[in-house]
Amino acid sequence: IRVRVPFDLHVVVATGSAAFAFATPLSVAQLLSLAVREAIGARAPADRFARTLRATLNGLACGRFTVDVDGRRFEDASDVVVCGDVAHVRFFLPARHATLNVH
Repeated sequence: IRVRVPFDLHVVVATGSAAFAFATPLSVAQLLSLAVREAIGARAPADRFARTLRATLNGLACGRFTVDVDGRRFEDASDVVVCGDVAHVRFFLPARHATLNVH
């Protein structure tokens, strides 16, 4: 899922560092929120968005899948990743789950 990363002007002004204009630190949970919104659409009802995000965060916490953000794997929603203007978010089943479905 291709996610546009929001530009946080407040951080640039507060820190006085233009580096934050090119790279934005976000938690994996924040990125998943953006990815869920992108996947279900901006016009999806708020309750559907909340349910989908909650299920996604629970799945990550339970180890049902891992998240790859621009080539880096994450298993914890509280991890922080530094992103440019766009992040590519991918979901992977752990190897133990992937082999269970082979016939």
